[in-house]
Amino acid sequence: MTGNWTEPRPNTDGQPEVSTSVDNSAFEEALEALRAGDPVLVHDAADREGETDLIYHADAVTPDAVARMRNDAGGLICTALDHETAEAFDLPFLTEELDHPAASDHDLGYDERSSFSLTVNHRDTYTGVTDKDRSRTIQALGEAATSPTDVTFAEEFRVPGHVHLLKAAPELLAQREGHTELGIALAKAADLSPAVVVCEMLDGETGEERSPVDARAYARRNGFTYLEGKDVLANLS
Repeated sequence: MTGNWTEPRPNTDGQPEVSTSVDNSAFEEALEALRAGDPVLVHDAADREGETDLIYHADAVTPDAVARMRNDAGGLICTALDHETAEAFDLPFLTEELDHPAASDHDLGYDERSSFSLTVNHRDTYTGVTDKDRSRTIQALGEAATSPTDVTFAEEFRVPGHVHLLKAAPELLAQREGHTELGIALAKAADLSPAVVVCEMLDGETGEERSPVDARAYARRNGFTYLEGKDVLANLS
């Protein structure tokens, strides 16, 4: 498995922000939440992006859910698909498709490559950017992921669009430990189709990523489950 878990980054008081212990109960709660259509908060790792994402199963992304991600999270709203589903839809990694100098020699401090694929709108949407339109696109992606070989992707979706697609690593968490893979792994463990929506949680005052302490507090206020990437890894290894 790639990536190593390190000691958590200290906060401004010099105290660790991320627990090093494994929370098995949070993992089970997260599976139940996803099955119920509720979001979960997942922090990847202090030695990776160091970000907490708000994650929904794609089927549960209503217009209200899109609004929550826009207003409460504030990052980029992306739909992640497992590798097999993306391959069935003939979706490439974007860097492999672009013939432009800026698409080469990526220097990512947290990983070897990006998971970004194409951007799409469902063909029944108008501009594609409204909460209703993005919900329509995302829910259709979730439905398509239940039986990808039965879907003619180009007949249902158009490119470019306002929903960013992410393509998981072929070997999932054994190969990459990003939010794309963590979210898909949770969906599969919950016996849901391999399509989730991830959105980074940002700090409204600083514009930086929301700290794990603040993300946990947000989860408590709203009755959502928060868990660390290592909780997912420990329960699925």
